[in-house]
Amino acid sequence: MIRQDQAWEGDVIEAPTLVKRDGRYVLFYSAASYGGDGYKSSYAVSDSLTGPYTKAAAPLMSTGTFDGTVRGPGGQDVVTGPDGRDRIVFHGWDAATTKRMLYVADLGWANGCPVVRGSKVIHQAERAALNNAVVRDAAGAWDGRAVGKIDHADSHVEFTVFAASAGPHTLTVRYGNGSLSGGAPVAASHTLTVNGSAHGAVTYPHTGWDNWRHTAVEVGLRDGWNTIRLGKGEHYAELDAVEVG
Repeated sequence: MIRQDQAWEGDVIEAPTLVKRDGRYVLFYSAASYGGDGYKSSYAVSDSLTGPYTKAAAPLMSTGTFDGTVRGPGGQDVVTGPDGRDRIVFHGWDAATTKRMLYVADLGWANGCPVVRGSKVIHQAERAALNNAVVRDAAGAWDGRAVGKIDHADSHVEFTVFAASAGPHTLTVRYGNGSLSGGAPVAASHTLTVNGSAHGAVTYPHTGWDNWRHTAVEVGLRDGWNTIRLGKGEHYAELDAVEVG
């Protein structure tokens, strides 16, 4: 049904798990060597049991998507609890890589594609809904583009994101801030709105333009689809992407 044809998959594809959700077949799999950080889990989808299957653009779970709190996640299976909700069960090294452990995470379905709570999903700013802001080519930005000119009272960038379950989630913003005040570097900020409700602000230490860094805040999300809006705050900052985990 699938072959190893992506660089990260190494020499082995294993641990197939096949489920049908939202009218599509979803084939989970793990790849690479489980002995280190490189082991990952991903999936492929098909409208037919026998395929063809189309692989996801990026792994579903990896050391990076868990920010190193779980290392080399794989060997997954999908279970449905008595509450009717899906969970994904998998093994991985602990943060210190001293022992391999069993983990369970909430599993949601965004238009038939799996989303694992705690495993970050990247949302590019240039693909978000923009108001009075501009997409530009940007050196060092993911995908080579970012959103700037978020400079006006009505400027904002709105992301539509999916949460596998309700509760607190980590929102990580990849930003650039070259603001100056009186010739000196200063912090900048964006207002933060979650599902239409004000959620304070996200503050960005000075980085210089086209020098991208991350900052993280906690946000409360509902089960399923959510909107996250970043708008004009203090001074000026540009957005490359957000990650929701």
